[in-house]
Amino acid sequence: MGGAATVHGDAAPGALTLGRWTTDRAATDPSRPAIVDRGVTVSYGELEARATALAHALVEAGHGRGARIATVTGSTADQVVLLFACAKAGAMLVPLSWRLTARELAEQLRIADPSLLLVEDDHRPVAEAALDRLGDHGIRTTALGAAGAESLVPDAPAPAERAAGGAVQDDDGLLMLFTSGTTSAPKAVVLSHANCAWANLSLSRATPMTPDDVVLQVLPQHHVAGWNIQPLLAWWVGAQVVLERTFDAGRALALIERHRVTATMGVPTTFRSLIQHPDFAVRDLSSLRTAVVGGGMLDPRAVEQLARRGVPVQQGYGLTEAAPNVTIARDASDAGTVGRPYPHVDLALLVDGRVVHGAGTGELLVRGPAVFQGYFRDPEATAAATLGPWLRTGDLVERDPAGRIRIVDRVKDIVRSGGESIAPIEVELALLEHPAVADAAVAGVPSERWGEELVAWLVLAEPADERSLRDHLDGRLAGFKHPKRFLEVDQIPRTTSGKPLRRALIAAAQAERAEAR
Repeated sequence: MGGAATVHGDAAPGALTLGRWTTDRAATDPSRPAIVDRGVTVSYGELEARATALAHALVEAGHGRGARIATVTGSTADQVVLLFACAKAGAMLVPLSWRLTARELAEQLRIADPSLLLVEDDHRPVAEAALDRLGDHGIRTTALGAAGAESLVPDAPAPAERAAGGAVQDDDGLLMLFTSGTTSAPKAVVLSHANCAWANLSLSRATPMTPDDVVLQVLPQHHVAGWNIQPLLAWWVGAQVVLERTFDAGRALALIERHRVTATMGVPTTFRSLIQHPDFAVRDLSSLRTAVVGGGMLDPRAVEQLARRGVPVQQGYGLTEAAPNVTIARDASDAGTVGRPYPHVDLALLVDGRVVHGAGTGELLVRGPAVFQGYFRDPEATAAATLGPWLRTGDLVERDPAGRIRIVDRVKDIVRSGGESIAPIEVELALLEHPAVADAAVAGVPSERWGEELVAWLVLAEPADERSLRDHLDGRLAGFKHPKRFLEVDQIPRTTSGKPLRRALIAAAQAERAEAR
């Protein structure tokens, strides 16, 4: 038996458990490169050996099936080893964002309640400050990789209470990922082995991958797309993944050229950053056969600029709770939409409290084997996010007779101004067509006259006055959709998944107005 089956003795793990993936790949292609991390290559044989050894060490130290192991690190090969070790041991990986403040990190650690925290040296100060805020927490800490857990795993504080024991099952939790929290406090999404296996099976049928592919991973590993959009599929089929520790547009363009990258995935700001970089015009991007966009709609101007460099864009849509793949644009007929559902994904609309199948406008509902297990220890939030077998996305969409989905906006983000309903995304996309606008976010700010008034925050690549912006919007948008105010900023605050933090912008605008009075 391979490593996936021997961590828990002779008992065989579930058929869909991901610990099998490296075992199977190492048995057939041990010398094939699996990961390139800052110039260091890890083969499939090395990945399997390290993951299996670490899995045994985790189980021996009491961090086995049912345990939660948190990390604070950038995207590294060490964390990939840990993910597959957790998969073999039956533990759940909880990758936490290194961008969090100590207060935010402490809250997520409190929710996740891990037995072990692995911290990269660069992020040790914020991790230690977060642990100090927790007081008597009982969380053991060490480093990742050979300098830490792969040499010695600290014993769990209460192994009997924290680990379930036995062979890993398909429905066991594999990943705990915190939502971006654009409209509320972050929640801990639990994705099982089966959820991740089905998500990657769906992805493989919509955007096939072979062992000859090379994936550039630019999204962070504390985000669901850092695993379930391309990287895990690559390791399933035996392809190579080049890790970008933290995204840098110039470095990413150089990596595409150097490694002959064939596939990558990013959010709209990722691709706009690539386009705006001076090297975009000169780097060899001819190897790229697919570039998947998620986390929002990429504006048509950017799509055209990428197409001129021979980069084919596939617009997708998903959310963490769906692991995350929901829809993907497959061909030119899907332009302007987020496409149609992935295989094994069912969609419906919630209209006036009724589940509606077919064309229409309403809140998008998702059903399928990749939909999450629930929010960790939060049955009330789980109940609020589901409707029977359906996951409520919170996104208002239009579905045409062919099944294509167009995102109108977040239900909670719709601005109601002077009796009209306005979708911020529509206004943002129109503004991004202006040659001077490098980035944009739109939101509704409370107004005595209008109820809410539309405000646009803009990052400008070159000077532009309000008149030119309004002239640009004339003919593109109805007058009531024009922002009442335009505010120039240096940067749009965004979540790690690239979505604008509208509530932060609204709060800043309200504070600025209060000071002006």
